[in-house]
Amino acid sequence: MSQYIHKSHNVSVLIYHLVFPAKYRRAIFDEKVDDVSKSICLEVEKKYQIQFLEIATDEDHVHFLVQSVPTYRVTKIVTLIKSLTAREIFKKCPHVKKQFGGILE
Repeated sequence: MSQYIHKSHNVSVLIYHLVFPAKYRRAIFDEKVDDVSKSICLEVEKKYQIQFLEIATDEDHVHFLVQSVPTYRVTKIVTLIKSLTAREIFKKCPHVKKQFGGILE
């Protein structure tokens, strides 16, 4: 499951369980949105020192089990994941933005 992260001055195992509900708890997570969000998370792993151990979606929210280094604050991880995934989901799945009925525009 998780592994120790070895840095020059520390060894750590920091695991966070993050739950992100959709705005107004709308049921937007279908199979296509699920696949897009997982592919985005794989790209985030390559660029940042974040590892997604598990990703699970329900109709109106998504669960992430994330491992990171101590130099990243939890708020930075949350902001990073939410901003990158939302931007790419709106770009690749335009039906999600239409489903909100102009709320996001």
